[in-house]
Amino acid sequence: MIDGALPYLRCPNCGQELRRQEQALRCPRGHSFDMARQGYADLSAGRLPHVGDTAEMVADREAFLAAGHYDFIADALADRTREGFAVDAGVGTGFYLARALDKLADSGLGLDVSKPALRRAARAHPAAAAILADLWGPLPIVDAAASTVLNVFAPRNGAEFRRILRPDGVLLVVTPAAGHLAELIATHGLIRVDPAKEEKVRNSLDEHFAVAGRTELARTMRLTAAEAGTLIGMTPSARHGATTPTGDVSVTAAVHLTAYRPR
Repeated sequence: MIDGALPYLRCPNCGQELRRQEQALRCPRGHSFDMARQGYADLSAGRLPHVGDTAEMVADREAFLAAGHYDFIADALADRTREGFAVDAGVGTGFYLARALDKLADSGLGLDVSKPALRRAARAHPAAAAILADLWGPLPIVDAAASTVLNVFAPRNGAEFRRILRPDGVLLVVTPAAGHLAELIATHGLIRVDPAKEEKVRNSLDEHFAVAGRTELARTMRLTAAEAGTLIGMTPSARHGATTPTGDVSVTAAVHLTAYRPR
């Protein structure tokens, strides 16, 4: 619910506090931001360079995650979440944020640019709120609000993550490892993991964070053709001509989970 996140939100135009008035959020200077009937609020202030995942991609992601294939990632994130206010930067359907809230966090906020994703994230957990906002810009969150920032397969804004994170907080970043989805990449034309991925992640965060711990998580998933199809459909490869599986397949899921502390 949006009410639990209100103490941590600020107006994207002037930086003042926001209050709820029926189906809108307003600041003392009169800036007003609509709430969608599905429960998320638009704090983008009209500054969105792209619209994020499509409705089809979001539906595939929800189906794939609901089947439990990435529970091992969600559980690892939840185990490292700290008590307090959790922010999921690139929340998607709210799957990882909901698991973190079940485990420990008191309340949470998901940020995304995809309206189809936010419609689901807004109802992913009773303690979760969802906001339409661009991760590359200033985030509509007060300084040092978050005990935990989650960032799963999403853009990383190091300066803003540092600003909204408490001095004793933790940033948890999930990125694909070299072998992630290797079988589908080889046979169905998925986009390959950038060999320089880890270096780029470090470069985007090193000025503001220090590595506190790093773990590689891996599983072999036995997927039906339909499940493999939803996995492909929820990735950027769905937009780049990936072929459709026709039979059962074993697929490696391999990711890096890195915990960062603020510098």
